[in-house]
Amino acid sequence: MKKILLINGANLNLVGSRETGVYGNISMGEIIAQTTEKASELSLELDYFQSNHEGKIIDLIHSAMKSYDGIIINAGAFSHYSYAIRDAIAAIKLPCVEIHMSNIYNREEFRKDSVISAVCAGQISGFGKNSYFLALYAVKELI
Repeated sequence: MKKILLINGANLNLVGSRETGVYGNISMGEIIAQTTEKASELSLELDYFQSNHEGKIIDLIHSAMKSYDGIIINAGAFSHYSYAIRDAIAAIKLPCVEIHMSNIYNREEFRKDSVISAVCAGQISGFGKNSYFLALYAVKELI
């Protein structure tokens, strides 16, 4: 069974209580449980990690090349300025799908640019919790 690493970045632990008009009121725990179930239906093994600390995410991305077949990442605000996360993704050469729950192109100007997009296979945004499910289909096709 192929192994996928799902990484969530800054503030995504607060989904369900933070900006519910943007992110909805379902908790990230519920979203991860549903995503894990969907992964199993697709014959994928899913591991999940969330951190508000850029360095921890970078370390995990580095270690992923030894244990995983692909990555799904919702880096949150790190997407817009973390060249370090961008370089980590580029260095490991695993297929990576970038996701966002909200439509980043329909929000504040600073959210419209993602520095990690150029090193990801693709980007899914604007579908709420379904962005996670769609990313499973995408990464499965890449591995």
